[in-house]
Order: sequence, then structure tokens, then C-alpha cells
Amino acid sequence: MQGVRAVMPTPGGVRRARRGWRTAVVALAAGGLLLVSGCQSRTPTSAAQAAADSAAQAAARPTISFTPASAATGVRPDHPVSVTARGGHLTTVTVVDEKGRSVEGVLAADQASWTAVAPLRVASHYRVSAAAVNDAGQSSEQTAFFATIKPKKVLQTSISPLSGSTVGVGMPIVVRFNKPVGDRGAVERGLTVQSGKAAPGAWSWISDTEVHYRPQTYWPANDTVTLDVKLRGVQAGTDMWGMRNRSVTFKTSAEMVSTVDVARHTLTVRRNGKVQRVIPVSTGKDGFLTRNGIKVVLEKHTMKVMDASTIGIGKSDPEYYRLEVPYALRVTWSGEFVHAAPWSVGSQGRANVSHGCVGMSMSNAIWLFNQTHIGDIVRVVNSPRTLEPGNGYTDWNVPWSTWLRGSALTS
Repeated sequence: MQGVRAVMPTPGGVRRARRGWRTAVVALAAGGLLLVSGCQSRTPTSAAQAAADSAAQAAARPTISFTPASAATGVRPDHPVSVTARGGHLTTVTVVDEKGRSVEGVLAADQASWTAVAPLRVASHYRVSAAAVNDAGQSSEQTAFFATIKPKKVLQTSISPLSGSTVGVGMPIVVRFNKPVGDRGAVERGLTVQSGKAAPGAWSWISDTEVHYRPQTYWPANDTVTLDVKLRGVQAGTDMWGMRNRSVTFKTSAEMVSTVDVARHTLTVRRNGKVQRVIPVSTGKDGFLTRNGIKVVLEKHTMKVMDASTIGIGKSDPEYYRLEVPYALRVTWSGEFVHAAPWSVGSQGRANVSHGCVGMSMSNAIWLFNQTHIGDIVRVVNSPRTLEPGNGYTDWNVPWSTWLRGSALTS
């Protein structure tokens, strides 16, 4: 019988066996952990699933968009500013510039959009903030920024009459511009006039830098008139924009119309249609005739130095004069006045001896001066010399149909 030989493991074999055991134990342990983990949660949630859930929730929130887009530059001041919500409705919208001045707007009936109703300011930066919510109560908030154009030219205005003044019923509204207006229609649309009493009127352009407004007939007496100038954000020409809105309010006085009859040498003053006084006067002599037409009182001077050199008469000319003239009412830019002329009282009511002005006694001149407002009417009749357009406020000499053709909107 053969004997059985026992084979003893070598030390290396023992180590391999032990490593194999340990590996088995670790594998089992890992398997056990996985098994236990599986028992604790019947609906496993991975990182990918959590991200998908978060994305779905975000997608359910309302979205907000802006016009102009955020970070836009060179935005036109008349560019429509709007905010729109999708998947919900807007709860708040604010638009402010860098000085905290807000822009007014209106919310649509469905509250899904908001639109500005006021023009922007040029050369300004704006912040738009909006919030929206949906029916599930999920909300969104967003902010945008943009900047408006920086114009190369800025349109500015000067206006007559001044706000708070009282003027005669013949005073036109005069708006002068610092630069020639390229787009008259755009500017004219920014000028609106309202009066307490009905007084249909229209604008008429005198030049590219001046526009006048007058009613079809004189202003109503004792009324209030307001001019609103809304030119901020209005493009008036190439690279030229309006910067400012303003308002001017003035009152009209009683209707004062003084009629100078050159042939009869009289001045008849009517107040609200009733004759107040008939004044003997002297008007311009041959070579210096007083101009015919409807004039408007431009200035009042208790004392006015009148120098003949201003109308082209040299000091060596026998017709030259330099006088201090009291109670003078200017009616033309060329130098016609209605004034006191104590030196010609003997000719007043009988002959025309002046250099174009209407002269009267001191007492009559004081009375008329105290009754008169800038803007009152002085109407000269029966003179062969015609008043030149623009030599004063000559607007009332223009037929109404012709006046309307001077408007950029009605012509």
C-alpha cells in the first residue's frame, strides 16, 4: 500500500490564499452594503434625476424679456421701451435713469406686458427691473440695463410771451430754436396750445429757427393760454434731438385795438369793442410814411432814446435827429413807435410831420401807455406804404388760408 503524501503549502501560497479570502470578504461586504442600501430606498434618485427636476421647475417659472435688450447702447430716445412676461403675469416694472427719474408706463389688460408712455432722455443710462408670477405661485425677477444715444446737436427753445405774463389779444406765441430745424413736423407735433375759451389756431413757420402760433382771429379777452413744449427725445434733424420739456402759461388782457387813420390824423382806441378815446396824431411825412397794416405792440419804454442813424440817416443829413422820447410803444423792428411828441402838438390832428412814428400830446400818450399791454393791436389804415412781413409781429396781415399753409402738419 502506497502511503499518502501530505503537501504542505508554501509560505507564498498561504499569502495568496489569505489575500483571496480578504478579497472575498470585501466583495461580500460591498455586496451587503449595496443590498442594504437597496432595501432602504424603493425609488432611487440619481444626481441626473435631481438636475432634471430642478430644470423642470425652472422651466415652469415665468420668463421676462426686455426691449431694448439688456446692455444695448445708442438707443434712440423715441425707441419703444417694453417688458414682456411669458408663462405668467407681471407684478412690478420700474424704469429709472441714473438720477433716479422714473419713466411712466402702462400695463396691458392681461398684465403680460408693460410699455413706456414717455420718451427717454438722450445721453442717459437706464435700469429696468421687473418681476412676474404664474398661477402656481412660481415667480421670476430680472434686471436689464441700456444707454441712450449721445446727440451731436441739442435743440433748445426760447419762448414769447413769458410764463406768468399778461399780454394783449394780438400777441402770437413765438418759439425760437437755437439751431435750424430739419424735421418741422416732428417738432410741431411736440407743441400744443390750450386756451380756456375756444380759440381755434395753428402754427406757421417763419423760418427754420422760428415758428409762430396765432388763433384765426385775436385771442379771447381775459383768458388763460398754455403752451406745452414736449421735445425731449424728439429727433429734430440729422443727429439733433430735443432735450427738454417745458410749459408756458400766460393771460390775455382786455381787447385793446388802436386804429391810426393816416388820412384823418386820428388814433381811435377801442376797448372790448367800445370807443374809449379819439386822439389827434401826426404820422410820417413824405419820404418817411408810416406803414399800413396790423401791428402788435412789441415793447414799452417810459423813455426811449431815438437816433436817426439807426434808420440810415447820417448826422450830416438835415433830417438827422437824436431825441429822448417819453412813453414810447414800439410796433416795428425798423423803428416805428407810438409815443408822446410834445414838439409837434401844433400839427397833431392836422398834418403828418414825423419820420414814421405816430406822435401825440403828452397827456394822451401817458393815458395810452397806461392802458396798453405788449401784444395789443395798433392798426394803421389809409397809408400807401405797406408793412413788410417780419417787421414786427406781422402775423395778422397773413390771410388765414395762407397761414395754414405755413404749418408742417396742415400744409
